[in-house]
Amino acid sequence: MTSTAGSAGAPERLRRFTRAERLVHRATATLMLVCAGSAAFLYFGPLAQLVGRRHLLVVVHEWSGLLLPAPFLLGLAARSFRADLRRLNRLAPYDREWLRAARRGLPGPRPAGKFNAGQKIWAGWIAGAVPVMAFTGLLMWFSGLLPWIPRPSAILVHDLTALAIAVVVLGHVRLAYRDREARRGMRSGSVTWRWARKHHPQWAEEEAARVRR
Repeated sequence: MTSTAGSAGAPERLRRFTRAERLVHRATATLMLVCAGSAAFLYFGPLAQLVGRRHLLVVVHEWSGLLLPAPFLLGLAARSFRADLRRLNRLAPYDREWLRAARRGLPGPRPAGKFNAGQKIWAGWIAGAVPVMAFTGLLMWFSGLLPWIPRPSAILVHDLTALAIAVVVLGHVRLAYRDREARRGMRSGSVTWRWARKHHPQWAEEEAARVRR
């Protein structure tokens, strides 16, 4: 908790992410950007023509992809990161209400804990997609690794999964861009109580009860 009452004229702030969690997010985002950017230069002719050292791009793409799980694995050393993973892995009853409201496009606040149902689904999807990308990438890199899996099949799965990740990541960035306070929470680690009560009311109540104790 940063400040529950705030000093004179200062807004109240609520701790949302620790430094370790923010570092994991930044490192993962950087590796994802490098991996996607190098892939774009490898796959699209007009971009490929701008870069003469194709082999270097291949190396950058391969290693950024292989290192993508590293921030997550290092983050497991932080208690706060493990606690948030438990939150992301658990669907609460109010998450079903959030999903119903999202499907129907209902306006107004929706019930959510520290992470809403959409964020939990996003995290689970990415957690499944990254190993698929790493596995198929290794099959492309070492074509004789599993001879019973044809290389063209690995390429097809790799490319389709990459396209799906690109679409989902763009959606994630778009939603983050629309919410300034959420972005500030990821940069600084804290958010206003007002924002928390509006977007994550169950979590705000839990934190308020903890402060009262």
